[in-house]
Amino acid sequence: MAPTPTGTLRKLDTGFALELTRTIDGPREDVWASLTQSSRTALWFGPWERISDSAIRVTMTFEEGEPASTMSVDACEPPHHLAVRTTDEGTWPLDVRLSERGDVTDLVLVHRCATTEGLGEIGPGWEYYLDMLIASRTNAPLPSFGDYYPAQQEYYSSLHPQ
Repeated sequence: MAPTPTGTLRKLDTGFALELTRTIDGPREDVWASLTQSSRTALWFGPWERISDSAIRVTMTFEEGEPASTMSVDACEPPHHLAVRTTDEGTWPLDVRLSERGDVTDLVLVHRCATTEGLGEIGPGWEYYLDMLIASRTNAPLPSFGDYYPAQQEYYSSLHPQ
């Protein structure tokens, strides 16, 4: 059974915000480590290396050809807020916020974009990676991208701002 898409779209003064959420078992500090420690991001997204005080290079090991991408770190406020943006071939501003509720952590990922063009590919990609994050934390089998794309493409292509 294909995963159900969860993303919503908001209109901003500067474009749009695609927002996805997950509730993750575990304390916020441990979820933060899954987002910021290279050995742990390697399990669900890819490892990274620091190239300057405000930039990292991420190898996307779950993508064909394992491409590398440079990201600027715009905010790093442990253990609740991380903001990065890609600086190769266009800019993708990403913002992750964590809040703790008892034994779980709520994660909100926001991908800001100037237009809605490409949401049919972007949305399923983030659904896949967030589910990869959860699987990496629970030692569950990693999901297959084929379960997300193209199955969720129509949902994301037809999103309207709320």
